[in-house]
Amino acid sequence: MEDLEQTPQEVKLIVTEEMRSYIYEISKWARFLSIIGFILSAFLIIGSFGIGAALTANPAMVAQLGPLAGAGAIGVTIVYLVLALMYFYPSLLLFRFSNKGKRGVLYGDQESLDDAMMNMKSLFKFWGIFTIVIMICYFLFVLLFAASMARA
Repeated sequence: MEDLEQTPQEVKLIVTEEMRSYIYEISKWARFLSIIGFILSAFLIIGSFGIGAALTANPAMVAQLGPLAGAGAIGVTIVYLVLALMYFYPSLLLFRFSNKGKRGVLYGDQESLDDAMMNMKSLFKFWGIFTIVIMICYFLFVLLFAASMARA
């Protein structure tokens, strides 16, 4: 009878120089995109408080907001803060990938390269879940629209 408890073979992947150059270049672009994301997050945060203050100071502006008008100044501030968080978190993951990926490639640090790939996995997982949520929201919107058209 064959022994069912075999030791798993250790798979060694080889990171070639060409792959290292790709990771290094990706790290540079990732840093650029993450910094742009941080800047956009900062603008959204500043804008959230600015719009909230403007709506509190001038209630006549509420009519110009359209669907957000019912939420008021606090609601608009919260929506913009959530949008800022939606930009900040993936930018943070991209920034971490950039730092760890560059360190892993330049110094041959396996742990840094592992951490870089973990951050990249988290980034794609975030965007995947976000995409699913948006698709569900679109689907619900279409159902609600169809239901309202059927009543009319």
